[in-house]
Amino acid sequence: MNWDDIRVFLAIARTGTLGAAGRSIAQSQPTMGRRLRALEASLGHALFQRTADGFVLTDEGSALLLHADSMEREAMAISRELDGSAARLEGLLRVSASDWFGMHVLAPLCAAFTKRHPGVTVELITDARLYSLARREADLVARIVPFDEPDVVQRHLMHVPYAVYVAREKATTGDAPTHLVTMDMGFSDMPDATWLREAFPQARVAFRSNSRHVQAIACAAGVGAAVLPRPLGDSHPGLKPLAGASSPPGRDVWLGYHRDLRRLPRLRALLDWLLERLSERVA
Repeated sequence: MNWDDIRVFLAIARTGTLGAAGRSIAQSQPTMGRRLRALEASLGHALFQRTADGFVLTDEGSALLLHADSMEREAMAISRELDGSAARLEGLLRVSASDWFGMHVLAPLCAAFTKRHPGVTVELITDARLYSLARREADLVARIVPFDEPDVVQRHLMHVPYAVYVAREKATTGDAPTHLVTMDMGFSDMPDATWLREAFPQARVAFRSNSRHVQAIACAAGVGAAVLPRPLGDSHPGLKPLAGASSPPGRDVWLGYHRDLRRLPRLRALLDWLLERLSERVA
């Protein structure tokens, strides 16, 4: 079996469509279909049922998936081990974070790092999706939930304070907000979203979004009060903290990387750079 065909099979099994699978591994949809047909022909089995809702694994496909996952883990382990032994401070580092944290915290620090180490290319991916360190979707991941994967090394990066913001022209009145801007229903149980509803129980939720940047824009437009991370809220010219408001709960941010990369010089250098610069900012 061709390993590239196995990669195609795994991508389709995980996404359910040729288009989404192709985007995940940078292949065209016709190429994905052709490689899948070649794999099924070489095995003599149909691996998927084609349905109106996408591709569904057959029994033979489910059996192959177990072994394909193992093959991928071994292939990625080889890649990580070889990268971990590289001594030069050059190459690609893929970093993943949420949109606001990537823009307001990591982007300026990563830019300064690449100027200091021009042989290193930092690829900063801002996405709500949790990227897999084991599958090498990212080399370094920043998130607000501690890592529980057994092969992940994590470091506490920083504590992010939050505040209640309103449009700048409404910041000095001190009046309790009557309308709120908050997270969408999928994230409504987050600590800051819960705190906002409890702090202003008479206010009506007027706007929801899973994006902190979108919330900031709506808040600055006067739609309602929003709880935002201070690195984002303080940098927005149209926002000011609500006068007299108590402080909502902040969040801790963790950095995680696969243990096989612990000796990778460029990863160690970036990690030390981020920890040092953010400790200076806190101090």
